[in-house]
Amino acid sequence: MESLLYGLALLACPVGMGAMMWMMMRGQRTGSGAPKGPDQVAELRSEIDLLKAERAAQRAKGGL
Repeated sequence: MESLLYGLALLACPVGMGAMMWMMMRGQRTGSGAPKGPDQVAELRSEIDLLKAERAAQRAKGGL
C-alpha cells in the first residue's frame, strides 16, 4: 500500500504538467477575434496616437 502511494506521488507531477500543457494548447486554438497582421498594427498605432493625444491634453490642463 505504501509503495502505491509513492507511485501515485511520483506520477502526479508529470501527469499534472501534461494536463496543464494540454489546457494551454487548447486555449491557443480558440481565436480571440482580434485582427491579425497589418490590420492589427494599424489599430495599435491609432490607439497609441489616441493615448498620446490624451496625455498631451492632460499636461496642457496642468495634470501629470
